[in-house]
Amino acid sequence: MSIRTEPVPARTDDLTGQPAPAAITAGCVRGLGLVLALGTAAWATSMFTVGNNPTDSLGRTITDVTGGLFQLGLFALLAIQVRTRATGLTRVARGMLVVEHVLLAVATLWSFLHAVPALRDSAWLVPMDVFWPLSMLGMAVIGVKLAVAGRWKGSLRVWPVVAESWAVVTVPAFGIFGSPVADYIGGAHLVIGYLTLGVLLMLRPRLTGAR
Repeated sequence: MSIRTEPVPARTDDLTGQPAPAAITAGCVRGLGLVLALGTAAWATSMFTVGNNPTDSLGRTITDVTGGLFQLGLFALLAIQVRTRATGLTRVARGMLVVEHVLLAVATLWSFLHAVPALRDSAWLVPMDVFWPLSMLGMAVIGVKLAVAGRWKGSLRVWPVVAESWAVVTVPAFGIFGSPVADYIGGAHLVIGYLTLGVLLMLRPRLTGAR
């Protein structure tokens, strides 16, 4: 009979049952936070200037492109949330981030395709349009779950709820007030919510659990 000895596999948690440190550095969180802040600033600026639903072709292109930049910023935010397991450790908690990636990917593709005047009236783009509000509602659900999970600390535990309530606040505003009042509400909410969240990620990255 032969006896084999092998080193004990490294544990992925400690003896207190706490999860392993997040697989992301503070510097990476700062960089991704900057992407979120810049993308949000671009879309907020277009909301304050040309509005969310401009009637001219150039205005629509500006809104679509800046909206797409904002959505790329959301991918940066999701990257932090995935790597810090911000919504929790269960399969459902991780799965909601996967679903959001799909919704956001289709919505982002729509934004950049709709920015092209020659493609704007294509019938096949119409079904994709619904993914814009669905992706934003998905972010709202993630914000609430993140706060409940409590893996992010301090201001970064509560600010995603503020930021990701954009659809909950702004979509009804367009129905009640219309433009330009709702444009200003939407732009202001972006600055208070997602832009501030990006800055907080840049200034306090370790509140996410980053090393």
